[in-house]
Amino acid sequence: MHGQIGRPTPPEAAVYQLSVVLLSIVSVVLPAAGEPPVPERWRAWPVARVFPAAVSGVSPSGARVTYVLAGVAPEAPCALAFQAAAVSGGCLTALRATYADSTHTFVATVGIAVLDRPGRRPDSASPRPATVRPVAFPGGPAERFGDRQYFAGALLAAERYVVATAAGYADGRAYQRGDRAGRRLRDTARHLTTTLSEALTR
Repeated sequence: MHGQIGRPTPPEAAVYQLSVVLLSIVSVVLPAAGEPPVPERWRAWPVARVFPAAVSGVSPSGARVTYVLAGVAPEAPCALAFQAAAVSGGCLTALRATYADSTHTFVATVGIAVLDRPGRRPDSASPRPATVRPVAFPGGPAERFGDRQYFAGALLAAERYVVATAAGYADGRAYQRGDRAGRRLRDTARHLTTTLSEALTR
């Protein structure tokens, strides 16, 4: 490397370089000013930030899709809000909300399991894995959505949360063994899971 070899670094320059390194480390370790730590966001953030009124997406064909909030359920014990195989031990509480796409064709309940330690990666290989229990809201597209109506699911573990989605059709049709969820329905489950998980943990 070319330069002035053997010339000592002035003390003030060394102090400056050390300060830059320390500031860089602090900026990586500490969260943004005023932002609560990730494990506390579920209780520190307003409901409208955890479950926004609308979530934008893109269908497999490239068309723009908007998922509109149908309702937010009361906080519940994990054993009531999730199927047993979806969340392992260490679950403190569960938050749930249900969305419908803007055409009222699909509905999906998104559940957030709050953990007391980082969660393991759930098994979500099946198109209809054990997941969050659907929540119906009367007077809208999600009024007939229940355990028998979910066709597709998705799960994602990140930080101190497991986010899971159960998606089905707004017309109330029940799932039967062997039924296949359409591509758009599977995409709905994956998109809502990923979007809300990233918003909560990034």
